[in-house]
Amino acid sequence: MAHKTSAERRTARNRRAIKAAAYGRARLSVHRSSKHIYAQVIDDEKGLTVASASSMEKTLRDGGKTGADIAAAKAVGKLVAERALQKGIKEVVFDRGRRLYHGRIKALAEAAREGGLSF
Repeated sequence: MAHKTSAERRTARNRRAIKAAAYGRARLSVHRSSKHIYAQVIDDEKGLTVASASSMEKTLRDGGKTGADIAAAKAVGKLVAERALQKGIKEVVFDRGRRLYHGRIKALAEAAREGGLSF
């Protein structure tokens, strides 16, 4: 059996923490690429995406130069929080995947908190 890379160990550690904290809560999953950032609020019990936002949306593309900066991450965080609150979801578990909590991921999380989500 091959050794796990540091990214694989980080992912596994994050998954354990999410499963432990997720009882009865939706999951705010964040993914980023080199050009865009995406966020989804997922109800794992039902297997449904409740709300989503990304820097590829027309309203967000018009406002900024790129989808790959902290300003775009903040806009996506506020938008996904607003959409989740409209669906009645206030408490979520933050799923950063294998990404470290800094930069764009941190900016999105802080903007979602400011938008009304609690995690």
